[in-house]
Amino acid sequence: MNQITKLLMVRPVRFGYNVQTAASNHFQNIIQGRDPQASALEEFDGMVRSLKEHDIPVIIVEDTPEPETCDSIFPNNWFSTHEDGTLVLYPMLAPNRREERAPEVIRTIMDAAGTKKVLDLSGWEEKGDFLEGTGSMVLDRKSKVAFACRSPRTSEVVLKEFCRNMGYRPVVFDAVERSGSPVYHTNVVMSVGESFAVLCRDVILSPEQLSEVETSLSEAGKTVVGISYGQMCHFAGNILEVKNIRGESFVIMSQAARDSLTEEQLAEIGQFGTVIPVDIPCIEAIGGGSARCMMAEVVFRQ
Repeated sequence: MNQITKLLMVRPVRFGYNVQTAASNHFQNIIQGRDPQASALEEFDGMVRSLKEHDIPVIIVEDTPEPETCDSIFPNNWFSTHEDGTLVLYPMLAPNRREERAPEVIRTIMDAAGTKKVLDLSGWEEKGDFLEGTGSMVLDRKSKVAFACRSPRTSEVVLKEFCRNMGYRPVVFDAVERSGSPVYHTNVVMSVGESFAVLCRDVILSPEQLSEVETSLSEAGKTVVGISYGQMCHFAGNILEVKNIRGESFVIMSQAARDSLTEEQLAEIGQFGTVIPVDIPCIEAIGGGSARCMMAEVVFRQ
């Protein structure tokens, strides 16, 4: 049986600035004089067209006006699917993001992935502990390593439960913005592909923690492409390697991320997959997330 991955994306209805997440996500901005929903919808549809033009399989879920979920465009935070048929549901910090775990969307995921069991971690919300999916964790699925930087959205106790149930080894570190605040999600700091990784070393201030991250990547045979703090702030770490229906590899990133990278960095990444830049400036500025956040992998076998 061949493992197939489709990308699930949620078409927004009420995209906007989320006041409930702004305290921990300093990438969010209020922009005057723009209709966030109209701009985000145009950017979303353009991104989907780019993916489909390269024969990358996409499942589109239409969001609903109620309940109001202004961050539903970032589905990778509340669920993940896995090769053994497990669907994992995650505890979310913001109450309005918990509304994204809609039963009908969960059924769509389960049908598409052929889900055999569900690991529901959302109960940790009652204890004030959170783990926001493949935002909080960057998974090396082949080597079974879960990279995670501590933040208000990433609790080590929930991470350990995920790893214990799913057979992953946690690699935990601290990633700090220049303001002194923790970087809100690990997938802003780094990305792990099949044979390469992108990493912002500048935000991992502990030499011991940085060494553990780099050693884990090296032992997994990854070529590491380093990015600067400024490139991280343009979401150059928030990228995803995907395959199309013919098994060809592509690296999806925003146009802003692509523009921030040097030709040398792009050439290095391009060895592992054709770069597809998508223009999503409104989504990045107002939502505080980028291309990788918009794509949740639905893994299944056929």
